[in-house]
Amino acid sequence: MGKRDDLIAQYADDLKTKCGMDVDMDLLTKVTIGCGPAIYNADASTVASSQESELETVKDNFLIKKLGLADGPELMEAIGKVVETYGKSERNKYRAVVYYMLTKHFGKEAVYG
Repeated sequence: MGKRDDLIAQYADDLKTKCGMDVDMDLLTKVTIGCGPAIYNADASTVASSQESELETVKDNFLIKKLGLADGPELMEAIGKVVETYGKSERNKYRAVVYYMLTKHFGKEAVYG
């Protein structure tokens, strides 16, 4: 297994154990690949959920640009729900896991079709 496969397995474990979700491995793999080289960078691979600017970046770059959603208060509410599900006290909120949950939340799996 390569490094990316190891990371995908780690993300799947987080989704199962920390978020209580059944994992669509095909979608998780596509979301992870979509994150690009950021998954290999310790800082970029996680979402700093306590920083408002980081949450705005997730909203602008992922929800609006990638998933094609219209800006509105429901976007930040969804990010808040995902952070809550992952666990506010969880230090490492992996970007791929957060993006996966947001993709599922908005039913935008087709973006990765």
